[in-house]
This record gives sequence, structure tokens and C-alpha cells, in this order.
Amino acid sequence: MSETSPRLFIVSPHFDDAVFSCGALLAAHPDAAVCTVFAAPPEQRMHTEWDERAGFHDAHEAIHARTLEDNIALDVFDAIPLRMPFRDSQYLDSPSISKLVAALEETIYRTTANTLLMPLGLHHDDHVRVFEACCELLPRLSHLEWFGYEEAIHRRTPGVVQARLADLAQRGIVATPAHPSEHHTIDVQRQILLKREAVNAYESQLRAFGAGNYEDIFAAERYWQLSAGRRSRR
Repeated sequence: MSETSPRLFIVSPHFDDAVFSCGALLAAHPDAAVCTVFAAPPEQRMHTEWDERAGFHDAHEAIHARTLEDNIALDVFDAIPLRMPFRDSQYLDSPSISKLVAALEETIYRTTANTLLMPLGLHHDDHVRVFEACCELLPRLSHLEWFGYEEAIHRRTPGVVQARLADLAQRGIVATPAHPSEHHTIDVQRQILLKREAVNAYESQLRAFGAGNYEDIFAAERYWQLSAGRRSRR
């Protein structure tokens, strides 16, 4: 990739979200930074239903193993892993939106990114929290090109994408269907193969979702270009 090509910064609520939702895009941009927001274990040892379904005895084992899975997956794309010291909501210690905003802004400024991808904040509390923080950052970091991505699996819930688009309009953020990169040298079949290889690295999470419940990961990725417009009147 040439030095003048856009540098992607993908905000991923959990270890797998960026790859599940943007893996084909990552395959085409080997210098992308993937910033996982909820990457820290709880202070105390604890046990959750999701971690048990994923095959773990406790949260510390889960975070250690999921970090290794993430390393393997991102290495498929030569992506740069960035991890924030916040905890998944299942560990009952969610950060405030203001803390997320400050930490994300500092992390973004430390990179050479000029294109930022944020989750639309579909269905999951952690995704909504990250979405809220990114919405606060968007007008302040308007020098970046912003895109929202539809989170794989979560986007299947009827009406959630439409509700989010309406919410963005109320916030004065215009969402237009678009793709962060229409021009790249990697062919589509190669993108698909690399994404599948990376997805398979998240063995524990696929186990937790269960066979037959994650086919949406391999459906077409969908993106929305976001820009700060005029807030609509209620």
C-alpha cells in the first residue's frame, strides 16, 4: 500500500467485532489499526454465562485466551492491535461515556489515521456505549473521514439498523450508504478467504454463538459514511 493511501482506524467494542464486521475491508488494508475498547479483565475473578458458553472457567482465562485469538486474527491482515483498559459490561464495570471519549480521542491522535470506522451501536449495551462516545467525537474530529459499520450478527435484529439511522439524523449526523475503499488491489475472493481465516481464529466466540447462529459474519459488509450536518428538530 502506498504512503498516500488512507490509514484505517476501526473502533471495535469487543475483540471480534472489527473482524466479524469489517474483515474483508481489513484484508484490503494491511496497515489498519484495530482498537478494542473492552479489552481488560475484571479486578476480581468472576464467572459469567457467556464465558462459560465460550469454554472458559473464569473471566481472567477468557480475556487471556481472547487476546491471543485476536492477535492471531489481526495478524492475518497485518493489522495493528490497540487495546483500551475498559471492561466488558458482563463484568459489571462499564466506563462512563466521558471516559471513553477522552481515551478514544487520545488513542486516535497517536495514530496516522485519516479514516475512522465506528460501530452503529446495534443491540448490545457495549456497542451502544461505544457508539455514543464516537458520536461525541465525530464533530470534534471532523478532519477524519468517518464511517459507521453494521455489526455482524447484531444487525439481523429486525428494525435495529433503521432505528439507528433515525437516531443519527436526530443527532444531526447524516448517514449515506458508502464503502470506505472502492479502489484496492486485492481481489474479492482473496478478501473472503482471508476474512474466513481470521474469523476462525475466534474459536471460543464461535463456540459461544453456536453452530448455525453466525452465518451473518460472512454476508456482505455494509457501511455508512457519516458527516455532521444540522440537528433535526424534534
